[in-house]
Amino acid sequence: MLKHILLAISLLTISLPAAEFKIHTWKKHHITPHFWSEGGHFGDFNHDDQGDVVVGPYWYAGPDFKKRHTIYPDQVPAKDAFEITKGGQKVKVPGYKGELSGKNGYSNNFLTYTYDFNSDGWKDVLVFGWPGKHTTWYENPKNKPGLWKANVIFPVSDGESPRLEDMNGDGKPEILVFRDKHLGYGQGDWSDPAKEWKFIKISTPGKWQRYSHGYGAGDVNGDGRKDILEAAGWWEQPKKVDGTPWKFHAAPFGAGGAQMYTYDVDGDGDNDVITSLAAHGYGLAWIEQTAPGKWKQNTIINSKPEESPFGVKFSQLHAIDLADIDGDGLLDIITGKRFWAHGPKGDQEPNAPAVLYWFELTRKGGKAEYIPHQIDNNSGVGTQVAAGDVNGDGLLDIVVGNKKGAFVHLHSVKKVSKKQWQAAQPKRIH
Repeated sequence: MLKHILLAISLLTISLPAAEFKIHTWKKHHITPHFWSEGGHFGDFNHDDQGDVVVGPYWYAGPDFKKRHTIYPDQVPAKDAFEITKGGQKVKVPGYKGELSGKNGYSNNFLTYTYDFNSDGWKDVLVFGWPGKHTTWYENPKNKPGLWKANVIFPVSDGESPRLEDMNGDGKPEILVFRDKHLGYGQGDWSDPAKEWKFIKISTPGKWQRYSHGYGAGDVNGDGRKDILEAAGWWEQPKKVDGTPWKFHAAPFGAGGAQMYTYDVDGDGDNDVITSLAAHGYGLAWIEQTAPGKWKQNTIINSKPEESPFGVKFSQLHAIDLADIDGDGLLDIITGKRFWAHGPKGDQEPNAPAVLYWFELTRKGGKAEYIPHQIDNNSGVGTQVAAGDVNGDGLLDIVVGNKKGAFVHLHSVKKVSKKQWQAAQPKRIH
């Protein structure tokens, strides 16, 4: 009898698959050193089954992102061109004054998203311009020559972290923005999405202005409707949106950071809030909803290495995206350091390396933890960072636009031994 039991155990052991160990690696494509935008996005714009990237007034054709196509006119004045040294000679290149000039300047393109707004099967490009100015979507010409048709859909878009978000559950995006000292969102008429979108006010007048930081949306209270998030708390979406201000709930969501999200980080059945704590300072945290209306801050990184279990510290977390980088079904955080938000002498540690990280969400023993993985130390983020499958290989890549230029970080996975995997893991300091 014992012999049979031992044989069964032996057969079971043999039949169990060996554990696979994988590490995530990244290949950086520095598409251009020119500062065209503080963000970028992706899509197959010419229907050649290759993913392309859009940053500023241009899109770059995949898979090598070398051929550039113009979407709208480059309106950078000649005085804003900057010099680089090439072949021992100083030459002027187009683009806003950024890193290479040693001077600070700004682009009129703060964030970029892609979506098929007119439902013709071709991805269009949405540009949030300078805060306080207009938002425009550019119609894909379907490989016809010339510039893309501009459709100005919102005359004023305040805030530095707007995004596309389906606020009414119809499967189509609204634009999440401030305007006229009110929180709210722009809602399109999908029978004619090129005409001006309607602003849906959801708040009473406040102190928000064109450069306010930290904004987002998500279902905070679990009623199936997306609420609005901002640094001071959240605004509860009612059953019927009729122009009446939404109910406000004060909550400690930082001092105004980047894009804000709701997500059940710890897997306890209710949504928590993910945010950077100060766009031009330090801090990344998930704010745990311990009970309805009760919140506890869980710091991921802050101003001192010892405030992170792994000793990670960097400043100016001005952009955040959520995506499942490792394919385990949990959403991870993608963020990094915005390079020279206010020039070489502004903000905290402006000349520290422009790092880019993904923070892996793990849940063990009922405890949630984010494990940091550095992707790069010389690209960072802008006011936007975009994760998505650019090249169609099933893995999520990352697109960045900022004062260092434009980047695509292509993602790959490598099988390794347990020893190699252990060596590649970030080291704890406590």
